[in-house]
Amino acid sequence: MNLLPEKNFLNIGPNDDEILLSIIVPCFNEIHTISQVIEKIKESPVNNKEIIIIDDFSNDGSREFLNNLNDDLINVIFHKTNQGKGAAINTGIKYARGKIIIIQDADLEYDPNEFPNIIKPITDNKADVVYGSRFQGGQPHRVVYFWHRVGNGFLTFLSNIFTDLNLSDMETCYKAFRSEIIKNIRIEEKRFGFEPEITAKISKKDYRIYEVGISYYGRTYKEGKKIGWKDGFQAIWCILKYNLFR
Repeated sequence: MNLLPEKNFLNIGPNDDEILLSIIVPCFNEIHTISQVIEKIKESPVNNKEIIIIDDFSNDGSREFLNNLNDDLINVIFHKTNQGKGAAINTGIKYARGKIIIIQDADLEYDPNEFPNIIKPITDNKADVVYGSRFQGGQPHRVVYFWHRVGNGFLTFLSNIFTDLNLSDMETCYKAFRSEIIKNIRIEEKRFGFEPEITAKISKKDYRIYEVGISYYGRTYKEGKKIGWKDGFQAIWCILKYNLFR
C-alpha cells in the first residue's frame, strides 16, 4: 500500500488574469509516461499556461515521482484514495485559474502540441466548448483495436441521438471549455462516465460547441490502457441517465 503522506504543491505562479490555459492531468499509475507528458505539455506552443496534476492514489511510483517535482509551472494535488478519472478532473477544475480549461491524459495518446488548434475556436470567440476529434481531419491515427472503434462510434451515436449534437467523438479526452462554463457544471461521475455526463449537460445549454481534428497515438492494454468493456456499459447508462432523468 502506498503510504506516502498527503503533500499538495500549489504554486502561486502568474496572476490569475495572465493565465490563458489550465491543463488538467488526471494521473493513476502512469510512471512510464508521466515525465514525458509533463515535458510535452511544457513545450507545447501556448504561452501563459499552468499544469494541474491530480494523482489518484497511484501505487506504481507515480506518486513518489510527483512528490519530488519542483516546478513553478506545475501544481500537484494528491487524492487520499483512488476515486476515478472523473473525480480527478473535478478536483483539477476547482483549482484551475486559466480562462480556458483543457483535459490531458497522463499517457502519450494525445499530443499537447495540438493545444493551439484545439483552443483556437475559443480564443477566436467562435466557440465556448471544443472537442478534439480522433476521427476527423488528416492527422495521424494509430491503428489499434477494432471493437474499441466500434464501441466509440456506438457511444457517440447514442449520445448524439439524445443530445441532438453531431459529434464524431464524444469519448475523446481532449475537451476544452471556457473556464466559467465548466466551473458552473456539477460533475457527478467519478470514473469514465465523465465524458457522456459532461456532453449531456453542455448540450442542454446554449453553448457554441466545435470539433477540431486531432492526432491519436493509442496504446494497447500491455502498454497501460485502462478503459474496458465495463466502462462502455457504464457510459451507456450515463447517456440515458443524464439525458433522460436529469
